[in-house]
Amino acid sequence: MTSPEIFDRAARRRRRDRIVPRYAEHAFLREAMVEGLAERLDSVSRRFTDILDLGCFDATFASPTGARIARCDAGSLFARAAGGVQADEDRLPFADGAFDLVVSAGVLDQVNDLPGALTLIQRVLRPDGLFLGAFVGGTSLPKLRAALRSAQIDRPTARLHPAIDLVSAGDLLGRAGLTLPVADVETLSVRYASIDGLLADMRGMGASNLLTGRTPLTRGELARAADAFSAAADPDGRTTERFDLIFVTAWSPSPDQPKPAARGSGRISLADALGRFPGAA
Repeated sequence: MTSPEIFDRAARRRRRDRIVPRYAEHAFLREAMVEGLAERLDSVSRRFTDILDLGCFDATFASPTGARIARCDAGSLFARAAGGVQADEDRLPFADGAFDLVVSAGVLDQVNDLPGALTLIQRVLRPDGLFLGAFVGGTSLPKLRAALRSAQIDRPTARLHPAIDLVSAGDLLGRAGLTLPVADVETLSVRYASIDGLLADMRGMGASNLLTGRTPLTRGELARAADAFSAAADPDGRTTERFDLIFVTAWSPSPDQPKPAARGSGRISLADALGRFPGAA
């Protein structure tokens, strides 16, 4: 029995195609993610030859010198412009072991079967291959969430996507068979004159409501949400909204990777260690 899908796949593809012409005007979150992934990649003393850019958008992730890069996106226009393939992240068409590096910026928070997508990432990686990912999660958009809650008096409905936190991100990597998982967060604050600017950014970056069974806000609900958002403004009239960018790093299993020490293999007992410090219990 398959689980019900959270996100509307067809609507997601249509919206990604729709945002292509003006995507660059709203791409600041993905730009920050790509920059963060590039910094993490620079710290790895490995040469990668075959790379998958998963959820490529406008293909701004630059491959290391001499590496071959394949692009993949759920939207046909992004995929076509990048010379890549169209596919959902949890339905990848690539062969096992095709890549030694997979990068993904800004899409994993919109995947119906995220554990399945991560398992597929692990499968398309060669042994000791690297996965670098980034997405919006954690406690992002607190002002917008509060405004929408206060606006929906008669029919409370989910309007924003469920968020993945740091602990869950690390757990999902391990469940997918990836090793040495690391998850960290960088916070980006953006100031808006009104809720309209925030909603325009979310639409422009392809992050608007894609939940199945969604219904549009009524005029009254939107007006109440706008008032609540403005009520949370700073003294200069602008409201500061927060985006938590979750970064994840993990490796495909390999016999050559370092293993954690076996339980009981330490040479110094806890009692002896504590005894070395005056006043220790």
